[in-house]
Amino acid sequence: MEAVGLLIIRIVVGLYFAAHGAQKAFGWFGGGGPEGTGAFFEQIGIKPGKPMALLAGLGEFVGGILFILGLFTPLAAVLIIVPMIVAIVTVTRKNGLFSDKGGIEYNVVLIAVALGIALMGPGSVSLDALAFL
Repeated sequence: MEAVGLLIIRIVVGLYFAAHGAQKAFGWFGGGGPEGTGAFFEQIGIKPGKPMALLAGLGEFVGGILFILGLFTPLAAVLIIVPMIVAIVTVTRKNGLFSDKGGIEYNVVLIAVALGIALMGPGSVSLDALAFL
């Protein structure tokens, strides 16, 4: 059951994170794509905005997919954790703790989940488990 629990966590978090990255990188799911996200990045001091938005979006997209698959799990966790730290530092920190006020809550939860999975391992239902038997 532990493996199934880890798989469920990886699928849900990975899907949402990949979708979030796709919003930035490709403009999918109502996202701003590199243009819109890049303009936002410029406003918050991340320059050059468009290339950084594309880089961030691709990293989040790939990180989410790797997390789902349980492949290169430590790398997947880094690709989730680093953008969440950047989001805290640049956007959400000033809004306090709770997400209903735009605070750090969601970012911290994603960091905890990604770090926990990286430390525990992705479980036996993962490509890491198959590759590194």
